[in-house]
Amino acid sequence: MTKKEKSITTMGRKKTAIARVTIREGAGDIKFNGMPVHLMKPDAAKEAILEPIVLAQDVLGKNFEYGLNLSANVNGGGIMGQAYAARTAIGKALVRWTGNENLKKVFHDYDRSLIIDDVRKKEPKKYLRKGARAKPIKSYR
Repeated sequence: MTKKEKSITTMGRKKTAIARVTIREGAGDIKFNGMPVHLMKPDAAKEAILEPIVLAQDVLGKNFEYGLNLSANVNGGGIMGQAYAARTAIGKALVRWTGNENLKKVFHDYDRSLIIDDVRKKEPKKYLRKGARAKPIKSYR
């Protein structure tokens, strides 16, 4: 009889980007849309994705990451929106995986969006206007 593999799947959102992260025991691989995260460009997006992992290492100890495989699949939005959606999903997954309330508190105090989705979206453009709020110039003479 085979041992059932423990895995946790979480979801994170930012604007129109939706990320699904699966965390399971493994060799410490971190993948973003099937690509190893250390090959990802731009560096700002890579750092955003790795931020919850770095914070968790500070709280839980240096060796905790090496037993976990993280896989993030992200659709929609731009590169930074996808990175922040993945960051939220990774933060949620780490909190659920460890069950550590101190880690949840550290994430919340550092940046609330590490464990709570940012669902704000761009307001749609209105008809007869240049944008969502901009109104046409009115001339009195």
